[in-house]
Amino acid sequence: MPNKVEEFNTYRTKMNAKILAEDNKIIKRIFNLDTNAFKKGTLDIKTKELLGLVASTVLRCDDCIKYHLETAFKEGVTKKEVMETLSIATLVGGTIVIPHLRRAYEFWEELENRQ
Repeated sequence: MPNKVEEFNTYRTKMNAKILAEDNKIIKRIFNLDTNAFKKGTLDIKTKELLGLVASTVLRCDDCIKYHLETAFKEGVTKKEVMETLSIATLVGGTIVIPHLRRAYEFWEELENRQ
């Protein structure tokens, strides 16, 4: 049985392929903009992913949270760094983001357990 990380990545890959196959210029440009925004620039990728994690948590987007957690994990972010980042997100977002904090913590544990 696949875990949450595998389920998320399988679904995301499948649906992105379907959406991009529609050849919609605007959607393709948005996807491209997102990809390029998180590449190394003045800020390193790790920092950008943690910023993305805060924004995604405040906006309460679980898919975005998972994406940024996994990318941050691959960039070598530590659990302490993630928890500090999520503490800022919870402070900014308020108690309404606590359910997302729970799911983020659970997803991070799955990332750690995959090693």
